[in-house]
Amino acid sequence: MQYQTHQRVIQIALTLLEKKMKQKSNSLHSSAETLQYLRLQLELLEREVFMVLYLDNQHRLIDSEISSLGTINATSVYPREIVKAALTHNAAAVIRAHNHPSGVAEPSHADRTVTERLTKALSLVDVRVLDHVVIGHGESISFAERGWL
Repeated sequence: MQYQTHQRVIQIALTLLEKKMKQKSNSLHSSAETLQYLRLQLELLEREVFMVLYLDNQHRLIDSEISSLGTINATSVYPREIVKAALTHNAAAVIRAHNHPSGVAEPSHADRTVTERLTKALSLVDVRVLDHVVIGHGESISFAERGWL
């Protein structure tokens, strides 16, 4: 019963945050608000999930999509599919995120490699990568803050 109440509260919070993020006057210049949204979406999941936030030229949220579902410790990411979705949404920029169900947010070598590949692929179609965030339990790592983008 408590779990269902907890999930309902999270869903209400996500709905409100998403509505606010999609407002024309609200850009994703606040990394705290973006992080809050991503943590609510990804932190408690039992499988690794890769999510992409598609943004317009003013960094307003166009849409957010889960681009791949994985296992307890891995997920496959296909740059071609993310480029295709970015073009479909007419996105000018993206923020990518995924969770580590283990709870430890420290990015792996594979995380850094896929980020480099995606950044190169998206740059070919003039879509900027603003960040890649790894979500753990109560912690997160921003590639942009570490200077990896």
